[in-house]
Amino acid sequence: MTRKPITLIALALLSGLAVSHPIGALAQPVPPENWPAVKCERYTKAYAGALAKFGRKGLGQPFLEAHEAFLASGCSIRGEVCPRSAEELNLANVMVIMGMNQGMASTFMPFACRKP
Repeated sequence: MTRKPITLIALALLSGLAVSHPIGALAQPVPPENWPAVKCERYTKAYAGALAKFGRKGLGQPFLEAHEAFLASGCSIRGEVCPRSAEELNLANVMVIMGMNQGMASTFMPFACRKP
């Protein structure tokens, strides 16, 4: 089997396509118009599902209240939910993974522990 050389016309067409439409740009979905609200809705559903699956055992009242405040704010309060117990840390890890799978950046998550 012999290989035919790429003609100059084909090469020019391919290079023009690559310049005008980078492959990565074609594959990127366009976020919804109100992406912060969509992320919060997805996160709220995922949180309810995680609580239903794992339960509230080991989740302290400060963790639950801070998380509820995050949801009530429309997911706008950042870094106020501090996981301290093993169960809280497990739930936080699950939520980060679920959020990333839903297209949310890790900066969306409410989890952080401030130094006193």
